[in-house]
Amino acid sequence: MYEPIRSPSVHSPADDADFPHRSREEELDIQLAGHLAALLAVTDELGLGAAGDRIAEQVARLRGAPPARHAGLTAAAPADLHRRAHALAGRALLVAASRADTTAAILSAERMDAHTAALAALADPASSGQLVGAH
Repeated sequence: MYEPIRSPSVHSPADDADFPHRSREEELDIQLAGHLAALLAVTDELGLGAAGDRIAEQVARLRGAPPARHAGLTAAAPADLHRRAHALAGRALLVAASRADTTAAILSAERMDAHTAALAALADPASSGQLVGAH
């Protein structure tokens, strides 16, 4: 009544495939390095050299090579750049926490705090003469 299946199913797992597989740790390293590299670009655009150097150290540690650094200047307002940097630092913090990378998590949290303080200073320039915490 039924004819047997003669070819392998398209739904069978391809465990013996010839392409390289990455571990979860490697995938998280790649993701964290990407978020930190994006944060580095915004940090460099804001002109925060010391913070950029610390971020670049972490990117180099994760990638095994130092990141390319350049200030690709946009016409974005400083407040927009600080918001973007805060969001990128938050993403990096989530990935760093999931891979238990304490150094990157602390750095990301510090950058979030610094950009929050910078945004507060930009919102109320009379309270401070300089950007507190954005160094």
